[in-house]
Amino acid sequence: MSSASFPVTESIRQKLTDAFQPVFLDVINESHMHKVPKNSETHFKVVVVSPQFDDVKSPLQRHRLINSALSSELEGPVHALSIIAKSPGQWEKDQTVPASPNCKGGDGSLPKK
Repeated sequence: MSSASFPVTESIRQKLTDAFQPVFLDVINESHMHKVPKNSETHFKVVVVSPQFDDVKSPLQRHRLINSALSSELEGPVHALSIIAKSPGQWEKDQTVPASPNCKGGDGSLPKK
């Protein structure tokens, strides 16, 4: 499907590319794992591997940088964001991307299927 069909996914991909010039980037729409309408763009996992993280050792600070880059998405359509942020050296040693947990039903704030 074209990126025009999934504008939030494409926006996330572009903003993370612009902000971090990643050597590896994966934007995974996990909305289908949750109680939202089909083709929703509300729940994401991002894997960002960037040389910029060589100088940012704290995982919390890396997450804050990514959250900042995606602030408009997080204020709007994105309900949940899982982040894996590694330096290239860390990624070279461990490329594990853990599976996300099953949906527990949410808090009822999202549209029904």
